[in-house]
Amino acid sequence: MNQSSPPAPAEPVSVIVPLLDEAPGLEELFGRIRDLFNRIGHPFEVIFVDDGSTDRSFEVLAALHRADPRAQVIRFRRNFGKAAALMAGFEQAAGSVIVTLDGDLQDLPEEIPKLLEALDQGFDLVSGWKRERHDPLSRRLASWFFNRVVAVLTGIRIHDFNSGFKAYRREVSAEIRIHGELHRYIPVLAAWRGFRVGEVAVAHAARRYGRSKYGPMRAFRGFFDLLTVMALTRFARRPLHLFGLLGFALAATGSIISLYLAVRRLMGQWLSNRPLFFAAFMLIVIGVQLVFFGLLAEMIGYATNREPPYAVRERLTGREKDKFHHGDSEDTGKNP
Repeated sequence: MNQSSPPAPAEPVSVIVPLLDEAPGLEELFGRIRDLFNRIGHPFEVIFVDDGSTDRSFEVLAALHRADPRAQVIRFRRNFGKAAALMAGFEQAAGSVIVTLDGDLQDLPEEIPKLLEALDQGFDLVSGWKRERHDPLSRRLASWFFNRVVAVLTGIRIHDFNSGFKAYRREVSAEIRIHGELHRYIPVLAAWRGFRVGEVAVAHAARRYGRSKYGPMRAFRGFFDLLTVMALTRFARRPLHLFGLLGFALAATGSIISLYLAVRRLMGQWLSNRPLFFAAFMLIVIGVQLVFFGLLAEMIGYATNREPPYAVRERLTGREKDKFHHGDSEDTGKNP
């Protein structure tokens, strides 16, 4: 008689919560996360990353940790930004699945099972789409425009790149390195590395405590970060393609203007005092310089880059996988 095998144990989940001055809602947030995971039966830990709070956030978190060690705390010396907070959480996380959400209670912990179910469907990263957002109209319009532009330029068809509510396979967080404010583009960076990126609609709550930490300069920073991500994902291995394309376009424009001016000169018009003449000259010079910058970047990249130009999903080496990855040197007999 065949006996059915026992069900596989639930995957441990690390929940990372970056926060800045969110003291009023932290106790409620941890309680809701704890109740959820106790109900669904997943082992869990919550890693709160205090990004330089000046209110009572750390005191509240320290009390939560004393009451329940599953509430872990990382406290920064000052405000380093959300990307740094996420990286610190990724490095400490022990779970095979990682969930990130903001500490302002607008991301609902009760929606986490939706993200976990989407991961079980074969995705490596799942982003929460706040279809019905409870934010001011100006912020919703800015977010809509930002997401449309990023989707068109990157080819990643999700609705909410900036959502902090995400679930990751551990290998995603291990390979993705972010700095500055590149946390907005984690789906782009993950897709570039070959991971499967998905999206699921989640509920969104109105802000109950505090105020938004994002000011009007966010749009400008986001634009430059988008340029950075485009350069990293499309041209990091071939910078000449970027600089050469721009340089060729500028030089070609200058050459066309120069040809027009040469024809006008043949027709008897004096050109040396015309601004268009100097504009054409500058376009050609800048275009040629950009091409040489691209060649220089190619040589520097070739001489200094030590990172392999690929991402390995799996290796079949003949060794027992668990022993190989845990550093066990015992000979399994499968390899000579």
